[in-house]
Amino acid sequence: MQTYIIDGSKFSDFEGFCCEIDRIMTKGLSFKTSHNLNAFRDILYGGLGCHEPEEPFVIKWLHYEKSRADLGDILILAILDNITDHDNSGYDCKLEIYR
Repeated sequence: MQTYIIDGSKFSDFEGFCCEIDRIMTKGLSFKTSHNLNAFRDILYGGLGCHEPEEPFVIKWLHYEKSRADLGDILILAILDNITDHDNSGYDCKLEIYR
């Protein structure tokens, strides 16, 4: 199972978060991903170089509390909502949080 490590010590705003996601979850793309929650959801779905659609994967989020403080509760909750896939969009992600 593919594991992605988001390191909250490597960014302090949403743009930095998106750059970190691009770095760890996309490979070999001939285009730059958009840096918004819709694009993040597309990356989670798969097919952008690191895992295929419907392929299970794990996200380990290091320094989560720093990310929460940096991004704020509203944005962090939106990100978590995307990761946990409450509407069954077709990806299978397990989230592990490391404070």
